[in-house]
Amino acid sequence: MLPEPVPADTPENPAVPARPVEPAPSESAVRRALRRARDGAVLDVTEAAVLLAARGEQLDALLAAASTVRDAGLVDAGRPGVVTYSRKVFIPLTRLCRDRCHYCTFATVPHRVPAAFLERDEVLEIARAGAAQGCKEALFTLGDRPEDRWPAAREWLDERGYDSTLDYVRACAIAVLEETGLLPHLNPGVLSWEELTRLKPVAPSMGMMLETTATRLWSEKGGPHYGSPDKEPAVRLRALTDAGRVGVPFTTGILIGIGETRAERADSIFAIRSAARAHGHVQEVIVQNFRAKPDTAMANDPDADLEELAATIAVTRLVLGPKMRVQAPPNLVGEEFALMLRAGIDDWGGVSPVTPDHVNPERPWPVIEELAARSAESGFTLRERLTAYPKYVLAGSPWIDTRLHAHVAALADPETGLADEQAVVEGRPWQEPDGGFESTGRTDLHSTIDTTGRTEDRRGDFASVYGDWDELRDELAAQRSRAAASVPARLTGDVRAGLDLAASNPAGLLDPANEAAAMAVLTAEGPALEELARLADDVRRQVNGDEVTYVVNRNINFSNVCYVGCRFCAFAQRERDADAYRLSLPEIASRAVEAARDGATEVCVQGGIDPQLPVTFYADLVRAVREAVPGMHVHAFSPMEIVSAASKAGVSIREWLTELKAAGLGSIPGTAAEILDDEVRWVLTKGKLPAAQWMEVVSTAHELGIPSSSTMMYGHVDEPRHWLGHLRTLASIQDRTGGFTEFVPLPFVHHNAPIYLAGLARPGPTERDNRAVHAFARLALHGRIDHIQCSWVKLGDDLAADILRGGADDMGGTLMEETISRMAGSENGSERSVEELAAIAAAAGRPVRQRSTTYREPVAKLTPAAHAGPTLLPLTPA
Repeated sequence: MLPEPVPADTPENPAVPARPVEPAPSESAVRRALRRARDGAVLDVTEAAVLLAARGEQLDALLAAASTVRDAGLVDAGRPGVVTYSRKVFIPLTRLCRDRCHYCTFATVPHRVPAAFLERDEVLEIARAGAAQGCKEALFTLGDRPEDRWPAAREWLDERGYDSTLDYVRACAIAVLEETGLLPHLNPGVLSWEELTRLKPVAPSMGMMLETTATRLWSEKGGPHYGSPDKEPAVRLRALTDAGRVGVPFTTGILIGIGETRAERADSIFAIRSAARAHGHVQEVIVQNFRAKPDTAMANDPDADLEELAATIAVTRLVLGPKMRVQAPPNLVGEEFALMLRAGIDDWGGVSPVTPDHVNPERPWPVIEELAARSAESGFTLRERLTAYPKYVLAGSPWIDTRLHAHVAALADPETGLADEQAVVEGRPWQEPDGGFESTGRTDLHSTIDTTGRTEDRRGDFASVYGDWDELRDELAAQRSRAAASVPARLTGDVRAGLDLAASNPAGLLDPANEAAAMAVLTAEGPALEELARLADDVRRQVNGDEVTYVVNRNINFSNVCYVGCRFCAFAQRERDADAYRLSLPEIASRAVEAARDGATEVCVQGGIDPQLPVTFYADLVRAVREAVPGMHVHAFSPMEIVSAASKAGVSIREWLTELKAAGLGSIPGTAAEILDDEVRWVLTKGKLPAAQWMEVVSTAHELGIPSSSTMMYGHVDEPRHWLGHLRTLASIQDRTGGFTEFVPLPFVHHNAPIYLAGLARPGPTERDNRAVHAFARLALHGRIDHIQCSWVKLGDDLAADILRGGADDMGGTLMEETISRMAGSENGSERSVEELAAIAAAAGRPVRQRSTTYREPVAKLTPAAHAGPTLLPLTPA
């Protein structure tokens, strides 16, 4: 629960609660930790906390060890002896904030500022002044969501037509790009996955200080973060992790001296390391020292000691390693520039020749020439960088959005990724990629995947794109340990109770009160599994009769270029990979025409999150198919594609889906669900949308009259308890919307899946798992979702027939082409004729019947248009 807000300056609200007693570490403990640091050993959190107490000769030894690690990192980066900075302007977009940090002078109240926000022209005036002085970064700093606390902020936004502060941030960032050429670095506070996705196209980098993981400093009355909803450590850690999932080059850091213990400080450093290893997105870590400010609740608290700062920087360097960039703000270190360099920093942060540090206004920036001289005194050359660090500048996609490539390239040294100090800083258009393009790459992959196969079993960037596999392995082990401690043993009586419930009230299996019984039958084996399958088939017969249905359709995967980095996906390729391809709109329309001539009534269209696709592409695709084949049902775009495209367009999910429906979209596939439990999801998918976002997309689609399928991919790092939770989630959505047409269990195909190749996932579900999942779904979803589909492409013909005898009533589609499962290593081919589907059903003793996509409309032969050519119309301008 969020504590009730308390004014920061009341006498009865002391600035900082009493710091827990923390005895100094023994001399021998410090010596042991120093020895391990000098030897290059990996420190644990206890050793890191011990080293934070080093002083005197021990501090000198600590700084020497940290310097050695930093120097090795600079050599590895190709810039030995170079320390960097960013030439910037500081844009205080709003000083209003919903938080109440007890040390902050930046945040204020409405009557103390001329207006709730800077006007757009004021933002551009600052940015133009910076461009004239050779600045290349526009640092947007602002309070968190001020409209949630201050009516004046809400009114200001409403008067100018902005729904939120973040909408205004996005608009101002685009204006700065187009009219000045400066690169925005956004610090709007805590952001969700969706908000990060929406802002990524307008900023090469973003940031948010973690500050501390010490929850007591937020939850206890008198703590520096008490009454500040955005300063809860768990909230900030989620934002930091979400930035990695979205692939945003991200700046974070810790604030020392606000009442945290050495152990808490060490824990904060390790939390940053964990996020950085998992996603590779943390581009720099700031170690900032608390400086007391007048007119704050902490005005009388002592400043953090500069030796304490140096020790913390050194420990941060040792823990985070040579590849991390570590920064100390140069205006907060007094004259101790040399001490900070000895401690292991390699960056001085942003320095402005134009604007003050609005967060620390009493501490002016050093003149850049002075900073260069001070760095030279310690043997370093000062070089300018961009707001995104060289690693990300040189990599481009997936870190830098396509729409920013030209802006970044104009200011970057193409060899080093640092700033081109001679670059002309001028505005450039911010716009979508050109909507017209030709088919490129291995466009015959849909057919040659069955003959020549894929070129390699994994992407060339396998070791880096998916994050740190060891960090992921540790997280998965921790999850399983927690689960094992809470899962009760299965009892024989639970199995009998579950089967009795399945017979009398099958939907009751999803009731949490019946969890033990549900889990018992979901994990049943032997005779109990056979009885479960029999009960499921009885319900299937009661609901759907004996006919096995199928749809004549064609899969069209329009692009496999994708940089999201889902760890289970063997389909995604980088643009330069041998198997990468992209289909033009005429090619997609041509494939729809071919499908219609072969009797198809549906095209199922999905693709990678391709950064080169314009936002108009999706509606243009729907129109192209519908114009080429009037009446063709377009079943297209997963929730992940919808969220990504809506975010790029700068519109809501509802608006985006409304326009797609108007273009002719018939339904959406309920893929990208995988397992709707974020604990599993973040291990399995890295950057895919959170479970809540998936639920929002399908629910919104249903509310707009766009039906969807529902899916679950199982048999990887999941457990049966996750399957039960997933089905409960689907049931709750169906109870509200009624929009699911079917449930499609999708067995994990492991052969070429990165997470399997890395040794983390099991080799797909067992036959027992497959039979149990389909049978249980039939029973548990009874009365909610009538149709349970078995995927022949993943199961194979024989097992599909067996599952048709255990609750399934549908075989999906003929497909005509299937690339996603085949790239993962499925051995069951890419298409089935109607005769082959009939043979599978016959093996189960069942007749077949062709259906429509939604199971409702009559099926009719479609005739392609006489002149099948797409008319390209704009959708929503970004």
